[in-house]
Amino acid sequence: MKLGIVGLPNVGKSTLFNSLTKAGADAANYPFCTIDPNVGIVPVPDERIRLLGEMYHTKKVTPAVIEFVDIAGLVKGASKGEGLGNQFLANIREVDAIVHVVRCFEDENVVHVDGSVDPLRDIETINLELIFADLEVLERRISKVTRTAKMDKGAAKELDLLKRLKAHLEEGNMASSLEDLSDTDREYMKEYNLLTDKPVIYAANVTEDDLADDAAGNEGVQRVRAYAAENGSEVFVICAKIEAEISELDEDEKAMFLEDLGLSESGLEKLIRASYRTLGLMSFLTAGEDECRAWTIKIGTKAPQAAGKIHSDFERGFIKAEVVNYKVLLEEGSLAAAREKGLVGIEGKDYVVRDGDVILFRFNV
Repeated sequence: MKLGIVGLPNVGKSTLFNSLTKAGADAANYPFCTIDPNVGIVPVPDERIRLLGEMYHTKKVTPAVIEFVDIAGLVKGASKGEGLGNQFLANIREVDAIVHVVRCFEDENVVHVDGSVDPLRDIETINLELIFADLEVLERRISKVTRTAKMDKGAAKELDLLKRLKAHLEEGNMASSLEDLSDTDREYMKEYNLLTDKPVIYAANVTEDDLADDAAGNEGVQRVRAYAAENGSEVFVICAKIEAEISELDEDEKAMFLEDLGLSESGLEKLIRASYRTLGLMSFLTAGEDECRAWTIKIGTKAPQAAGKIHSDFERGFIKAEVVNYKVLLEEGSLAAAREKGLVGIEGKDYVVRDGDVILFRFNV
């Protein structure tokens, strides 16, 4: 999973990125301090593989990972060369979803690029820059397809889609809200890789005081939540400063720190859950003495395709899958003990993998 982090300058974007990845991006209090795209790989916290690792006395525990890409703060006119953001938009065209950090706190010591804090105005500013960037992509594609549309029915259909998309974006809409798309249209949309067609998760950045009650009294956060609900997006509340402190602690210290704050999980854990929900993802597990590992797949994936995540030979030569829920495996203490009690399923090509399945694939090539 690959997530791109966007936002205006000084909204806490790079502070959040640093705390999530400990990558050390400059987070000085002035616009455009992030002048190169920062990339960080973050392990997905997963108690299940840790416990399985302890049971197997495994040599290696390998969690699923998320790749974060942080780009320079975007400002009005970024798509036309203002600021430094536009040159980095290409770096987030390949991401699976966009994490949009929105400032929902007042602090006279942290300047706002527009002079005041207004979360919905800020969201609109970023959306417009993404729209303008996508319009450039569409215009180039229209120019190319127009040349062949008169002689090619497929190109003519694509041109019709491109014109509909362009008109939709010019009205200030995101590509993801375009309706009446055929299967062919959707395939074309994947090719365009439009920024405004990607799922968005909003990170509402608040002060420490707003964290304990999940910012119930923060008017800015409530406005962001209402906007996100209208647009089918997720919202999670963070305090980037607190996340930075948490990132410096070990697991035991982190648990105590969160408890003192009245929190059950960190911002990273909130973001991961929101990302998995937004993208329809889950994890299955493999376990043994050599390695215990989590593998991220789409919900609804069948056994052979899940096997292919490990190695293409596993999918090509798939015979069967031995499947047991991780809780059952932990309770029984070994795969052999679970087999003896008939708790291990022997599944074929049509088996739909479930979250938390521990799977041993049998294959032959």
